[in-house]
Amino acid sequence: MKTISAKHSDIDRKWHIVDAEGRHLGRIATEIARRLTGKNKPLYTPHIDLGDFVIVVNAEKVVLTGNKENSKMYFKHTGYTGNESFTSVAAVREKHPERIITSAVSGMLPKNKMRDRRLTRLKVYKGPDHPHTAQKPEILSV
Repeated sequence: MKTISAKHSDIDRKWHIVDAEGRHLGRIATEIARRLTGKNKPLYTPHIDLGDFVIVVNAEKVVLTGNKENSKMYFKHTGYTGNESFTSVAAVREKHPERIITSAVSGMLPKNKMRDRRLTRLKVYKGPDHPHTAQKPEILSV
């Protein structure tokens, strides 16, 4: 029996839509990361990017367990000495709620050259509306 390796001609990208309202951040992020890497497909090959597009709506309504809303911090460093900043999830949720999901998914993707390409196929929106209705996305139940 031969092992079948996917080729670039085998790439068939589909569009999926996820409603984040009332769902736990980690549960959503793991399923999104699986779809972006293409691990849900039978032809999965680690060195070929077979992943799909994923649209996330209602990003501001995602749920975090415990006291993570105030205790979990996002770290940023400018590169200059002493210029590091910490931001809580509550502060990020007010200004840019899309970054909560993007950051969680980014942390679950493999740390290699394909990571940025995969993240460009993740579309996260604050409210229930999105501009990708022409692609006819399938509803993904997480």
